[in-house]
Amino acid sequence: MNPMEDVGVLCRRVGLNRVDDLLDLEEACFSFDRISRRNLRNLLRSPSACCLGAYHRGRLVGSMVVLFRRNTRTARIYSVAVSSAYRGKGIARRLMDRAEREARSRGCTRMRLEVRMDNVSAIKLYESLGYVDARVMPGYYEDGTHGMLYLKELG
Repeated sequence: MNPMEDVGVLCRRVGLNRVDDLLDLEEACFSFDRISRRNLRNLLRSPSACCLGAYHRGRLVGSMVVLFRRNTRTARIYSVAVSSAYRGKGIARRLMDRAEREARSRGCTRMRLEVRMDNVSAIKLYESLGYVDARVMPGYYEDGTHGMLYLKELG
């Protein structure tokens, strides 16, 4: 059975009415580089962004922001957050799958993302999904942690 079915999680677009829930999730998941209320509201309104949420019994337990730019066929996964109580249950994997389908539907042929070099569980997930380490980005994050750029060609 799919781990997502076990926990009864629904993955769908996030509306403006969930800004507070998104902010709470950002606060719980990230010590640095959080998305601000203003930026979240802008992302939720933007036609060049797709904000996805994973809901369990109406509660937001995971989120993802995907960005699309004109004149490029590369979509960018900007943020992925999963509540600590729901990690390891396939939520990020399902959000990634949904993001890739959204990118394909918009004519994108490649996905890119940045990840903290010390986020081993995320790196393992991305590599298991076919993302390839493209380069190291020294001091990329607010706290000075190195980042890694990952790419995936969408088939």
